[in-house]
Amino acid sequence: MNRKLIAACIAMASIAAPALADPVTSFNTDIGDVLAAADNGMTVYTFTQDTPNQSNCYESCASAWPPFLASDTAEAEGAFGIIDRNDGTRQWALNGQPLYFWQGDAERGDVTGHGVGGVWFAAQN
Repeated sequence: MNRKLIAACIAMASIAAPALADPVTSFNTDIGDVLAAADNGMTVYTFTQDTPNQSNCYESCASAWPPFLASDTAEAEGAFGIIDRNDGTRQWALNGQPLYFWQGDAERGDVTGHGVGGVWFAAQN
């Protein structure tokens, strides 16, 4: 009886506790190791025109460079923070730099957005 109660308590604790996992993984590419979204493997980028903890990429910019959105239940941890966007969504940030995808990347490990306009760069370790 006690074993069943202990097992039930452990199961409930694991359900109640939020899963904390890095939102990114690392890929080796032609430009070295880059960060990519853990859920889809697509490279994430930073925009030099952003200010710390604030995105300056909206409307047509966000169409070409979709923000790497965080779910309502996602929690910041370590270098990975979450910023609030002006449109009410939440976006992942690395050390305060908002993260984005690039519409020109088609496959995991693509880095075709690196260096675009001299202001977009693949996030790297």
